[in-house]
Amino acid sequence: MIRKAKIKDIKKIQEMIAFFAKSDEMLPRSLNELYDNIRDFWVYEERGRLFACAALHVSWDDLVEIKSLAVVKGRQKKGIGRDLVTACLAEARVMGAKKAFVLTYKPGFFKKLGFKKINHSSLPHKIWAECINCCKFPNCQETALLKSL
Repeated sequence: MIRKAKIKDIKKIQEMIAFFAKSDEMLPRSLNELYDNIRDFWVYEERGRLFACAALHVSWDDLVEIKSLAVVKGRQKKGIGRDLVTACLAEARVMGAKKAFVLTYKPGFFKKLGFKKINHSSLPHKIWAECINCCKFPNCQETALLKSL
C-alpha cells in the first residue's frame, strides 16, 4: 500500500536511503532534513513494514522535484518505484505543478516514465541552494531529467 509518510516512519526512511547512499547510488539525508520534510514523503508499506519511499518537493513556481526514491533490494523491479513516482506526480498535478524534475544516478528508470534529459543549467537557480551544501558539490554526477505534467 502506498501512503503518505508518518513521523514514525522517518528512521526507516533514513535507513533505506542510507543503504543506497553508502554505495553512491543516491544522496544521504540527515534525520533533521527528513523531519523537516516529512510532508514531502510517500512510502510503500506491506503488513506494517516499509519497503520503499519517495519525496515530492516543491521547488519553484510550477516546478516540483521527485527525490529520495528508494526501494529495498528484493522488492525492486515489481513496479513499486513506478507507483511511488506516479503518486508523487498525481499530487504534483493537484498542487498545480506543470513540470517535475529529478536529479538521479539512475536516469534509465525515469526515462521509462517519460522524463527527458535536460541540462542542469536549465533549472532555476533556487534548486542549487541545496546542492551547494551537498557533499558531492561541485563534482555532481547526477543526471537532470524533466517531465511535463
